[in-house]
Amino acid sequence: MRRIFLLLPVVFGVCGAAFAQAAPSDPQTLQAILTEVRALRQDLRVSLNRAQGMQILLARLQMEEGAVTRASDHLNDARQKLSDTHVHQREMTTELKRLEEALNSAENPQQQTDLQDRVKHVKSDLEIAGNIAQQQQTTEIQAEQQLRDEQDKLGAIESQLDELIRTMGNLVEPSAGKRP
Repeated sequence: MRRIFLLLPVVFGVCGAAFAQAAPSDPQTLQAILTEVRALRQDLRVSLNRAQGMQILLARLQMEEGAVTRASDHLNDARQKLSDTHVHQREMTTELKRLEEALNSAENPQQQTDLQDRVKHVKSDLEIAGNIAQQQQTTEIQAEQQLRDEQDKLGAIESQLDELIRTMGNLVEPSAGKRP
């Protein structure tokens, strides 16, 4: 590409000198210059198209990296909520055992009634926490799948970029050998 830009002033200078002459002195030379200018123009078009493709892929890469970050944050949040719910369930289970032991050792009927009510309440809360944990587990599974999907998309874009870079490298090497 650098050689192309270095050759342009020479080509235009030669073309300018050729137009300044009254009659072309060598039609083969002019034809060779014209062919070279067309080849340079074609190389420039190809290069610009590849650069535009690279820019588009880089923008997509940036967007997808953001999507992966958001999906990862969502998964971490879901895992944290599920963990908090499990801790709460363990605390309620411990409380339930303590209440049941107190109920078994209670001698006062009023105290037994109060403890039975508290046991029912804790059991109800424990059941609700179990339902919440199931919902959070489903959310976690969905978040894991979403993260995998976004990572797959990111990998595909990275592969496209790698391929484009390889293609650009392959084009530069042969064209560098063609020109003096």
